[in-house]
Amino acid sequence: MSNVFARLVTSCLNGDQNAITELVNRYRGQVFGLCFRILGHRQDAEDATQETFLRVLDNLNRWDRHRAFEPWLFAIASNRCRTALGKRKRRPPMKRLVEAASTTDTSQPDGRALSEEVTLAVRNLRTEYRLAFSLFHDRGMTYLEISQILGCPIGTAKTWVHRARRKLVQQLLTREVLTETPHHAM
Repeated sequence: MSNVFARLVTSCLNGDQNAITELVNRYRGQVFGLCFRILGHRQDAEDATQETFLRVLDNLNRWDRHRAFEPWLFAIASNRCRTALGKRKRRPPMKRLVEAASTTDTSQPDGRALSEEVTLAVRNLRTEYRLAFSLFHDRGMTYLEISQILGCPIGTAKTWVHRARRKLVQQLLTREVLTETPHHAM
């Protein structure tokens, strides 16, 4: 941990509002991105992001300064997302597809439409797969970091990422977004 970051954390622990604002501003975008990818709804992601930082600030004194800060932060964020998903009533898949179709602008380039299809497919993954996939592909985390955040063995983290890829490809093939299976995905 750098001396600058150590001083920032110490200032946060001492209640320095400027330091707290700096810490939140430094990581808010990354945490929101992770939460949005997992939850799929802006308001839910904003709520989970806010809850994450409240938890971080309440428990900052428990963070082990000998370990990296980001995996600890993302573990809290992913746990907040799991809680939100557990509370959310599951909507029927057809309703999700209708909502996605009604918000898609047909004048958008194919790349944008593909991105929306992938986002929809990611939302349909099991929670564990979605978390592992998002941490690996969106945050560039290693399997070791993912296993620490999700509290599972490294092999399980690898399996979840692999299964997420396979399920995504299957969904995209079924929806005729892909016409052939990418060899690296299976």
